[in-house]
Amino acid sequence: MSLRPQYLASLKLGKGIISRPQIRVLRTYPFLSARFVSQSSIHNRPAAATMGAHVVSGTDASPSSLPLIDDVQPPSSVQYLKTLSKRELFSLGVIGVATLNKYFLNLMIAVFPYVPVLFIKLLVSSLYCGGDTVQEVRECGKRLQERGISNMMLSLTIEDAEGTKNIDINHIVQETITSVHEVLKPNILQQLETAVDVNDVAPGYIALKPSALCTNPAKVLSNFKNPEWKQQRDELVSNCSAITKVVYDLNQDLLKKYPTRKSPFFVATIDAEKYNLQVSGVYELQRILFEKFNPRESPIVSCIGTWQLYLTDSGKELEQEYERAEKEGYKLGLKLVRGAYIHSELNRDLIIQPTKNDSDINYNTIMSKVINDLLVKGAKSTYGHLVVASHNYHSQMLATKLLEGKDGSAGKANVVLAQLLGMADNVTYDLIRNHHVKNIVKYVPWGPPIETKDYLLRRLQENGDAVRSDNGFPLLQAIYKSLFTKAA
Repeated sequence: MSLRPQYLASLKLGKGIISRPQIRVLRTYPFLSARFVSQSSIHNRPAAATMGAHVVSGTDASPSSLPLIDDVQPPSSVQYLKTLSKRELFSLGVIGVATLNKYFLNLMIAVFPYVPVLFIKLLVSSLYCGGDTVQEVRECGKRLQERGISNMMLSLTIEDAEGTKNIDINHIVQETITSVHEVLKPNILQQLETAVDVNDVAPGYIALKPSALCTNPAKVLSNFKNPEWKQQRDELVSNCSAITKVVYDLNQDLLKKYPTRKSPFFVATIDAEKYNLQVSGVYELQRILFEKFNPRESPIVSCIGTWQLYLTDSGKELEQEYERAEKEGYKLGLKLVRGAYIHSELNRDLIIQPTKNDSDINYNTIMSKVINDLLVKGAKSTYGHLVVASHNYHSQMLATKLLEGKDGSAGKANVVLAQLLGMADNVTYDLIRNHHVKNIVKYVPWGPPIETKDYLLRRLQENGDAVRSDNGFPLLQAIYKSLFTKAA
């Protein structure tokens, strides 16, 4: 079975909208069973049965608990663009031209490795990256605060998934810890000291990429349970633990100063890898860290993992994680994404949902159920924390509607919305300005210019079709309107 072009074009960023048939599916099967999605492959089951199987572990929800969002339209970019400087608009114009059509996009991907770093830094890096140095990233955080985005998910972009670079792992660990102390800590402390409600300030996140935290990561993750690779496995666990321990200790210290805080101050986030590495090593790595740093008796968690919900077995995997956490006495922390490797997975026809609709339904159903569990059980929920990491407006609006009227609850404090820096900014702007969302962060990559250049190339390769559908001529039109029409 081949994946449809429009699905490939939009899955990573969750572009497009939830169709009316999808909304009817969500209404028809309102989570009456308390389990996650299908136990068997979605490809081997009738479509109707597949749709009906999208139910989630945890507390049941009634039909009335689902907000109606089928008439919600994604926001225009014009009003957001009006807030930008002419230099920023020029940079976006370059992106618009580069993504006018598939020919331009493919040409851009082909020549990108040969474009001088200085040229990229001058034109587009500032849109999508936090900077080269700690000080530059701190300034990025201040600019985000001015937009109503209280915090960041920082990601040092140095990684080596294929084991071909001679990178200094200890340097990455130390730089990551430094960014916690010198970027995330002052960023949140300044806001906590002046906040009317300390729970209005989103946590600061530090992204941990397994492929950057050990030598020869593909081999290590593939052999994670192989005794012959114990030394290399222990190195990866030790490096992740060293960073997460810093996060844990800071959380415990600040909780003494701000005892009314219901969510973490800082969160270590394990990023996803390709499917074979995820199932062979990353899930087990997450479990080790959850058990160490998310004990059931702690009022806040310090670590979350990433689940890619375009995977057909994502529901089964999450159900098993939920049951294991309940049994072994720790809390799960979740970052939910649609998926990041659709163009590079070797067996994508077997492991990825057959259509974008299936992925959207899976995402929204699981997300809604986790939110409901957090709202009902609060600090006692096995789901200690949730990041809704999506550029899909309807997913973000569904989360926002579910949280309406829940101010002051531990559940709402532990649901945070997130998008990549420089992407879906119209969605971010709309959520903040028109829906008064405070629990929102941006994923901010930073690091040496040559590494951030590699990051930008990966975004073009993985997100390229979606970038083209969202930018290109529509972006150029929106820039023109923002320059030559009056503000609303």
